[in-house]
Amino acid sequence: MSGDRVLVVGLGSPDRGDDAVGAAVAERLADFGLDGVDVLTREDPTQLVQLWEGHGAALVIDAVMSGRPPGTLHIREVGDSGEPLPTSAFAAAGRGGSHAFGLAGAVELARTLGTLPTHVTVVGVEARTFDFGPMSPEIQEGLDAAVATAAAELIALREEVQSCA
Repeated sequence: MSGDRVLVVGLGSPDRGDDAVGAAVAERLADFGLDGVDVLTREDPTQLVQLWEGHGAALVIDAVMSGRPPGTLHIREVGDSGEPLPTSAFAAAGRGGSHAFGLAGAVELARTLGTLPTHVTVVGVEARTFDFGPMSPEIQEGLDAAVATAAAELIALREEVQSCA
């Protein structure tokens, strides 16, 4: 893969309530079939450190909990020239194991290792629950808005990468 491609990663566990939103949005973006875009879903954010190496830009979609109303969308630029993320950002949904490392940890490790793309946008979808089961009604109802927001960010990243190629 070369630096003129954009990586889209939907993070989350499909059986942990609203944590499934990242994968659901990414799968809808994959249906667009955009040239120069690789779309993946992953449960473990530590895989990002290697996945986005060689890509000019990345879009990550993940569920977040900040206390805002469920379905609220958060957009954050975290590329290699950005400021470090606080460890509380994009927390790991209260689980143990490698997923407890969280998205912020993956971003900062990749920044340290030099594998973080220049342009990385995170679209966070405010979650209501990470309990076992389906996504909450608020997240299901807001899925179209999350996809539209993520698609707009993806198009902007794709144009940025292509203009630098």
